[in-house]
Amino acid sequence: MKISIFDVAKKSGLSVVTVSRVLNGAESVRESNRQKVLAAMKELDYRPSAAARSLAKGKTGIIGLILTTLQDSFFDAIINELNRILSSHGYFLALSVSTETEQGEEHYLIQEDRVDGIILLSPLAEDRFVMEIKRRNIPYVLIDNQQPEHDANAVNVDNSKGGYMASKHLIELGHTSIAHLSGSECFRSTRERRDGFLLALREAGLEPFELAPGDYDTEFGYQTAKRWAEANQLPTAVFAGDDYIAAGVINALTEAGAAVPGDVAVIGYDDQRIASQLRPFLTTIRQPADTIAAAAADMLLKRLDGTLKRASGVRVEPSLIERQTTAGPRSSSRPHTHRN
Repeated sequence: MKISIFDVAKKSGLSVVTVSRVLNGAESVRESNRQKVLAAMKELDYRPSAAARSLAKGKTGIIGLILTTLQDSFFDAIINELNRILSSHGYFLALSVSTETEQGEEHYLIQEDRVDGIILLSPLAEDRFVMEIKRRNIPYVLIDNQQPEHDANAVNVDNSKGGYMASKHLIELGHTSIAHLSGSECFRSTRERRDGFLLALREAGLEPFELAPGDYDTEFGYQTAKRWAEANQLPTAVFAGDDYIAAGVINALTEAGAAVPGDVAVIGYDDQRIASQLRPFLTTIRQPADTIAAAAADMLLKRLDGTLKRASGVRVEPSLIERQTTAGPRSSSRPHTHRN
């Protein structure tokens, strides 16, 4: 027969309320009574279930994480670090992938009593999620949020600075014909990286070879660079909006017989796993996944225990990782035409 809290109460000679308080670590219980309860639990071999303890505490022990995709090693690194930190504080991380951008039904993780807190990672339906979460009064943190008005509750990378660093690196190597391939416009990071890129060019008195909007995938980079090669009009350098775009660019250039970085230098963004697996190794802008995850976990944990009274966002610095795909331009009479 399964031992219950009532059996422990009977064995210890104390009330069920007192036993419950001992199980929940209440400081109001007298030490002599606490020892009686612990002795009864040991003698009866009673082990309270996690569900029972959560119910008694009014908590689930679960943190919900809503993200846009699992096909991203940068997101994967953030999730792994979040899971490590939160589990060390007794929380289980529940994942949900949501690509929904339209108004729809309330997300199941945000429904009543399912989670103690929510982390939104690069959310597409940000306004709707935040509205639901606030209505439920659930502590939350955003990572890579899309709306500046939510920055006080968010951890963001300085993407404008990252775009500036990428462009500045290429300019300092001597490049004057530089293209930028950007990702989807629905992401704030896309626009900020492009703004940083353009600022560095303006400071140098340069115009971009081309600003090519597209998607964060290898095919976009491949098709764009293939078009340049077929027209026999290549830039001397490319700033790709992420490492997957950069991989596509390198594939197309290599296929066309152009050397990287000899003929065209290429720099990516994110420092995805692929960046150190390509040949040549990819120069990129690193977003520190461990720092981002630690900041988000710290912010959420402080909101859960009530020690963070005033919302205050965190901005994380990116860094340049120099590898093998960037170098100065070759002296050449090959024409480089600016595009718009």
